[in-house]
Amino acid sequence: MREKSLPQIRIVLVETSHSGNIGATARAMKNMGFFELVLVAPKQFPHADATARAAGADDILARARVVDSLDDAVSDCHLVIGASVRKRAIQWPLWTPRECAYQLAQQPRSHKVAIVFGRERSGLSNEEMDLCQMGLHIPCNPEYSSLNVAAAVQIVVYELRLAGLEKSSETVLPDEDLANHAQLESFYQHLKQTLYDIGFLHSSKQAPSILRRLRRLFARSRLEKREVDILRGILSCAQRQGEKNKK
Repeated sequence: MREKSLPQIRIVLVETSHSGNIGATARAMKNMGFFELVLVAPKQFPHADATARAAGADDILARARVVDSLDDAVSDCHLVIGASVRKRAIQWPLWTPRECAYQLAQQPRSHKVAIVFGRERSGLSNEEMDLCQMGLHIPCNPEYSSLNVAAAVQIVVYELRLAGLEKSSETVLPDEDLANHAQLESFYQHLKQTLYDIGFLHSSKQAPSILRRLRRLFARSRLEKREVDILRGILSCAQRQGEKNKK
């Protein structure tokens, strides 16, 4: 049973190459009381190496859900956090595992949160990080920052368990009707199309950078469903006005 003082935590592994890492992740999760594992296009699963490394966490492997894309893995989540090591031209706001655990302990219990871990060699792509509202960075030795994915999961779920067990007098955030990932992605696609329709964006190299910065801006706001509806209404009005101006 998950820690009752935390939201619903989902661990997502993207394109894991070594099946043993999936098993070790399942073991780390069960150690700390987390049970929802989603695998995005793993190289080999199910696999004997995964079962061996799970060391008794076979129930988590049996319930693990396999999907084709990260978008499928997080579509119903209210918050998506991407574990990132690489420096990027446009940096996401980052939490350490302890900061992440503290923040999640303040979230409504009914919310679904995905913590996403990338490929063993290359991590998450910029396009995959676009699907995340926050970044997660484990402050390793800068001279040797390569961390096994299962070890990274172990650090994060340990901090989450501590935060969940800690008796805090601080007020938990109200159970607001926040937009989930699928609703936000529909809004971002609508925003992109509108910016092209009104001539703000052109087919240029700058468009991806602008759209990425806009994603970061709205991600910081934690938009509610009603707010997304209002923004999309504004976008639709702008599109209609743009069509009128063309006539």
